[in-house]
Amino acid sequence: MLQNIHLKGVGPAPELNLDFAHRLNLLTGDNGLGKTFVLDIAWWALTGTWADRPARPREDTDIPLIEYGIPSFISDIGTPMIPTGVQAAYNFREEEWIEDMDWRSAAVGSLVLYARVDGSFSVWDSLRNSFRGIIPISKGGYNFSGSSLWDGLFDEGRVLCEGIIRDWVAWQRQTTEAFQQLREVLRILSPEEEELLPGEPTRVSVNDVRDHPTLSMPYGRVPLIFASAGVKRVISLAYLLVWAWQEHQYAAKLLREAPADQIVFLVDEIESHLHPKWQRRILPALLKVAASLRDDVKVQVLVTTHSPLVLASAEPLFDEEKDALFTFDLKDGQVGVARADWRSRGDACSWLTSDVFDLKEARSHEAEKAIQQAKAAMRQPNLTIEERRRIHHELNAVLKDTDPFWGRWLVQAKAAGIEP
Repeated sequence: MLQNIHLKGVGPAPELNLDFAHRLNLLTGDNGLGKTFVLDIAWWALTGTWADRPARPREDTDIPLIEYGIPSFISDIGTPMIPTGVQAAYNFREEEWIEDMDWRSAAVGSLVLYARVDGSFSVWDSLRNSFRGIIPISKGGYNFSGSSLWDGLFDEGRVLCEGIIRDWVAWQRQTTEAFQQLREVLRILSPEEEELLPGEPTRVSVNDVRDHPTLSMPYGRVPLIFASAGVKRVISLAYLLVWAWQEHQYAAKLLREAPADQIVFLVDEIESHLHPKWQRRILPALLKVAASLRDDVKVQVLVTTHSPLVLASAEPLFDEEKDALFTFDLKDGQVGVARADWRSRGDACSWLTSDVFDLKEARSHEAEKAIQQAKAAMRQPNLTIEERRRIHHELNAVLKDTDPFWGRWLVQAKAAGIEP
């Protein structure tokens, strides 16, 4: 689990500090303020590898630093093997980050899954992706592009992963534990009224000899490769979780080691491609899926989101002792991040007009401007009748008769002599 991150001279701000909750961490704020960057740093801190390019220092600093904390790992004889705090400095000549100790502070006993908004994924396994020995040193995770996730991941002749198409069909035909887990994870991640149910495999082309997995939809059987972008993202997340867990169990048996007892999810824009009914389902479901694998697994989630429905969906489960909401803001040309005081808003519209999203109205931009003018006019009793008529016509053009504000405005408009 990741305790904290401190950045100095790297990223969108001269300095950033985040102290993470041990279960759910929600990162929200405007585009371009560093939410995805924090996930990239979190992945590196947990795994010792970069999912994409290494972070580059800011141009205005000569001594960039990354500090992070992970709970200590205690060996069988009671000796601390991994400290809680690690500091890394940037070596400009080598263009890499160098930590202040010889051992890797990777997430021992963990699985780490990183879902990026472009459809790519990364998986890191503390058993398969670390050199063995007293000192664990990361040797890289599994980085999946959109194609390798479906068709398989290979490295120098080695098959690292068969991919969704082959694994799904093999699990299904062999009626394996993996397929039962996959069905359960899909059930948890999908809305009750639109449950993702596996169908019978089928061929999709005379030029592709593989049988392809399908979904059983109300209107018929649909091969996975033809599913919507949102469904594919949910399927990808479900598959990778089950695949990583199954392969971790095999590794634990081969290495004669205890399996992981914690899973860390990093998800960028968790609502990406999802219909609102899926958006309000995905976050609570993500916290439940690990329990479907093993009921004593601890889960930490770091997600970025721009969705008020995602935040509204967190209200029934949010616990300030275990969860945190972070807001990224731009003030006076500087990016800042703060752990916000959690307060339930009740619905998505209330979240939109809260200090989290900073919208004045949960309406169109034109309606917001018209309403702001009207509110100002309602506070000015000496405003001319011509100006009130202009505001009245602008409101009438952007608001429906059933809009609550329209009724409030009509009372004053009639009192001023303006006819509907």
